[in-house]
Amino acid sequence: MKQAFLIPALLAALWLPAGAQCVMCYRTAHAQNNQRSRVMNAGILVLGAPPFLILAGFVVLLRRRSRMDRDE
Repeated sequence: MKQAFLIPALLAALWLPAGAQCVMCYRTAHAQNNQRSRVMNAGILVLGAPPFLILAGFVVLLRRRSRMDRDE
């Protein structure tokens, strides 16, 4: 049941434009031209991806261990 809600939520999150800028980064990008600000946004998202993937890995690991403990 949870997976039925997870897939549409994930698709909606990926579909919406990501605002991955703090105030300082936003002002710096706003001072530049449009193409450079897109590159800066992409760089911020690329740098933010590894911590989220590591967190997701820990969540998956904990869920698997939790299921193994329940099965025993």
